[in-house]
Amino acid sequence: MAHSHSDQDHDHQHGSELSEMQLRVRALETILSEKGYVDPAALDRVVETYETEVGPHTGARIVARAWTDPDFKARLLADGTAAANSLGHASPVGSHLIAVENTPEQHNIVVCTLCSCYPWEVLGLPPVWYKSAPFRSRTVIDPRGVLGDFGVTLPAETKIRVWDSTAETRFLVVPMRPAGTDGWSEERLAELVTRDSMVGTGLPKAPAGQSA
Repeated sequence: MAHSHSDQDHDHQHGSELSEMQLRVRALETILSEKGYVDPAALDRVVETYETEVGPHTGARIVARAWTDPDFKARLLADGTAAANSLGHASPVGSHLIAVENTPEQHNIVVCTLCSCYPWEVLGLPPVWYKSAPFRSRTVIDPRGVLGDFGVTLPAETKIRVWDSTAETRFLVVPMRPAGTDGWSEERLAELVTRDSMVGTGLPKAPAGQSA
């Protein structure tokens, strides 16, 4: 029996380390490149862009700046596109970005009922659940229940407002700054900002040692 177990381990170690999804992506990339439909260099540039220039880390820096700079927060809430573009580290936002602020009185959640419009410039690629029919329909009908599915429980007195994204507008939720972060740097604060908190389906991370 011991010898059989060793053989299985040996086979596993020498098998492919790529997941099925990674294998499928690689196969598609190879076929498209060989047929001349995709330039590998251009594909590499797209991947690099999503890894370094756009994505949740960009939105997190915008939120952290809003938490630490009242003037910037005012500009962000007045004109999200202009404020986001004013930060040198942010990729230019092509569509109209609207920032909405969470407060103890109101929690904001974003959905796109018609498709899956998403502020990719500041949040990266949309998660699978954002594009799903159940999320898109239930969020409008029962937003508090949807938040419960994500593990978010809000006080009964907190109003929940649902924003419907469109092809012309994108929304960025500015979550409430976690308690216990006084004096924190913008970089440290950005580490607490999650993608879900900028969609409204989550809350920022709590400082270490504190409950969310």
